[in-house]
Amino acid sequence: MLVEETAVETDTVTPISRRHERRLVRAAREGSGAAVAELYAAHWRRAHRAAYLVVHDRAAAEDIAQDAFLAAIDALDRFDRRRPFAPWLHRIVVNRAIDWTRRETLRRGVDDTEVAAIAPVGPEIGGEVMAALRGLSPEQRAVVVLRHLLEYTPGEIASMLGVPRGTVNSRLRRALDRLRVVMAVER
Repeated sequence: MLVEETAVETDTVTPISRRHERRLVRAAREGSGAAVAELYAAHWRRAHRAAYLVVHDRAAAEDIAQDAFLAAIDALDRFDRRRPFAPWLHRIVVNRAIDWTRRETLRRGVDDTEVAAIAPVGPEIGGEVMAALRGLSPEQRAVVVLRHLLEYTPGEIASMLGVPRGTVNSRLRRALDRLRVVMAVER
């Protein structure tokens, strides 16, 4: 299920309705390859983007997003079909991206600020913002990405990450304060 890098950047997928998504999840649970492919097409871009914005490594983000998607498909029997699929998938993606960043940091023996960025994912995210994001801890980066780039509410983020809402708010506040300081210094 590899997707070419250019397709990830330029394809725009029309969002699917909740009702249609529920049908796709049910069909995927029953083994429909077509349903899995449609879910993949509908959710790939944002899953890849979330992973990339946490790890700042295009190849790793692709691996993480694909691995997370396959893990989600394998775990569909535990998925609550009354809930939307995207937040559940993004929880898996972000948790795996945080884990990857921690492992890579330990492996390299460097701090998170030295994780290399390849290129911005979207035109609305400039190099200055990407550089500032790299200065955050993986946990802070994750809440900023989920809140401000993927537009989840703090409650949804808390549920996705399995932490109290207050922890999300605290991480978000500290991250935004840090970004404000770093962005002001760079100007």
